[in-house]
Amino acid sequence: MDNTNQKKALINGEIALFLRGLIIGKVLTLMVIGGLLWWLLKPNLLSRNSVNSSNQSSNTVSSTASTFQTVADVPTASFNYGGSTAWASIRQFVDSQIQSARPELQLHYVDPVNGSPGSSSGIRMLLDGKLDFAQSSRPLTDEEQAIARKRGFTLEQRQVGMDGIAVVVNPSLNVSGLTVDQLQKIYLGQITNWNQVGGPNLPITPLSQRPEDADTVIFPSNSDLKEQVLSSNVQYVYSTTEAVRQLSKTPGGVYYASARSVVPQCSVKALPLGSTSGQLIPPYREPMVSSEQCPRQRNQLNTQAIKNGSYPAIANLFVIIKQNKGREQQIGDAYAKLLLTDQGQRAIEQAGFVGVR
Repeated sequence: MDNTNQKKALINGEIALFLRGLIIGKVLTLMVIGGLLWWLLKPNLLSRNSVNSSNQSSNTVSSTASTFQTVADVPTASFNYGGSTAWASIRQFVDSQIQSARPELQLHYVDPVNGSPGSSSGIRMLLDGKLDFAQSSRPLTDEEQAIARKRGFTLEQRQVGMDGIAVVVNPSLNVSGLTVDQLQKIYLGQITNWNQVGGPNLPITPLSQRPEDADTVIFPSNSDLKEQVLSSNVQYVYSTTEAVRQLSKTPGGVYYASARSVVPQCSVKALPLGSTSGQLIPPYREPMVSSEQCPRQRNQLNTQAIKNGSYPAIANLFVIIKQNKGREQQIGDAYAKLLLTDQGQRAIEQAGFVGVR
């Protein structure tokens, strides 16, 4: 009986020892597996922490960016404005965002009663008291400043963006490009055939807005376009839309306008432009989209060449502000400040132009 009890005690001890070893083995196994899992997941955890840190950093940056809401002294009223047709996408895309963010500000675009809309007509309407501020894609002339002084105030031009001036022709015209000097001589009547600039034997038909309504200019900013004697061959058009329509039917036609307005058009071809014939820069991003590929694809503005100054014909975008210490000055100043916020500059670039900040 004693032997039987001793055997039972021995068996129970061995079972207990076995169970204890089994438990310790499982614990050790779990610890090893847990360690392996921690080691494998550690990079992801670090990466996640890094992402969270990055997100916190970007949130900090975005929270300090200037927006339409951060601009002070925006007047509560209804105002009239107008001017450059090159600004059309800004009026549609950016101004709608401004008015959504600042509903106290109401902006109304006004067309000229006489003449075509453009930078010149907009500045003229501002001088005449028909607009509260104007949008221009060319600088002020000495004559315009003189008129303002005679009327007891001055005009300020505040740059908010950049555009290129593109030269467009009929898609069938085979010419590699033009220099700025050649373009000017075409409009002055000193170059009259495309074979004079490396093209076919075909008379040139230059199209242009009238000087008094010009939206953009191809002569130096310190010269008044009206002082230049344009060729009698120049055919005047009311708008860029009309010019593009005519070019599609005129093999020898040429026209210049806001690059943002004409580069994406399907029925015309933009020419590379240069300071010299050996440095021709396209106003579009290469490779060029052919008219057959359009409108499935459209040419895009060469913003890099405009931004770095390699493209030779730049149209700066100005808000023209009447400096009269009145409501016109207040709204012109506020509008320019809205466009120069971080949010405004991003919106200008989304509208197809180049920002200045």
